[in-house]
Amino acid sequence: MSKTIRITIDEPLLHQIDRAADNRSAFISDAVRHYLTARRIRQMEGRHRWGYKKHPVAPGEFDVWEKEQVWGDE
Repeated sequence: MSKTIRITIDEPLLHQIDRAADNRSAFISDAVRHYLTARRIRQMEGRHRWGYKKHPVAPGEFDVWEKEQVWGDE
């Protein structure tokens, strides 16, 4: 379901949107969707960084995976 909203966009930006898109509404919706996805990824990455700072990887913790990383060139 879609809802019509009213937003204010400065004219130079609106001209750029109109030059780049066939459908202004779809373009703005896609841009907002992309921004929200990128924002969610940045937040998750921040939580991962915080988690690794709080609980650093212990020496030898991932050694069991070393054989899995070999690509067969050896």
